Amino acid sequence: MDYAQFGDVVAFDTTYKLNNEHRPFGTFVGFNHHRETVIFGAALMHDETAESFTWLFQIFLEAMSNKAPKTIFTDQDAAMAKAIPIVMPSTNHRLYVGVKGVFSKFMHQIDDEEEFKIQWDQMLDRYDARNNHWLEQIFGVKEKWGWPYIMNSWAAGMSTTQLSKSFNAFLKDYLNCDHNLMEFFMHFERVLYDKRYKELEAEYNLSQKLPRVSIPTVMLKQMVDIYTKIIFEEFQNEYVQSIEASIVGTIHDGESTIFTIQTDVDGKKDKNVTMDRDGFLSCSCKKFEVKGIVC
Repeated sequence: MDYAQFGDVVAFDTTYKLNNEHRPFGTFVGFNHHRETVIFGAALMHDETAESFTWLFQIFLEAMSNKAPKTIFTDQDAAMAKAIPIVMPSTNHRLYVGVKGVFSKFMHQIDDEEEFKIQWDQMLDRYDARNNHWLEQIFGVKEKWGWPYIMNSWAAGMSTTQLSKSFNAFLKDYLNCDHNLMEFFMHFERVLYDKRYKELEAEYNLSQKLPRVSIPTVMLKQMVDIYTKIIFEEFQNEYVQSIEASIVGTIHDGESTIFTIQTDVDGKKDKNVTMDRDGFLSCSCKKFEVKGIVC
């Protein structure tokens, strides 16, 4: 039932090692409507070969009425990368790139492919990293993590290893290498129970106290009854910023109209909003396409 509601974006991770033999423990997790971790499935694995992952993904889809996710996030494991298109050919495969700092602009800001390549070359020269094997590999799969290539793919707000890391830290309070198989499943049931109880708490708190509406407009009054607290707060933040935005340029090219929008928020660069003949709107920030929040 959780997967039917929230399974369009899934993070799969095997970095949590269960026992002294380092047998991998694979988890399928995602976000619910409170942006809390929701667990779709888990697997005790003997190894991490492409054949094992192919089998596991097939079994997972069978359990989920053969509904493949729109997007799946994994780490940079070659065996996973081989198995995913075999079992889920229509699923968009995205990679966690657990590096921040100089990588941030490549992951979140540069929206032109040519500019991406130019700035990547400049970065290699600046840090004398032309012969760095890892950087060569990560550039080779840029279509799975670089912003110009993934800016139109639905991700439900998931973009880093934060979800898997926080969930792995959560698991350590319940599971250890001394558990036998029966004990493991008993303890994992506690993990599921606690996560579901947390969702019930969030639902109860929402029924008792609605989020604060900072500007009592008709739109915000409508949205506070529709969204959960955390989603409403994200929407309201964008709404407040939109009040300060202004159109500083307009271009008509026959097929569409492009508006240049100045936001003056946090020094961010101007955005381009394109409206076609049918009135369809798309902003260059891609927040709606990627996260589902109207910018």
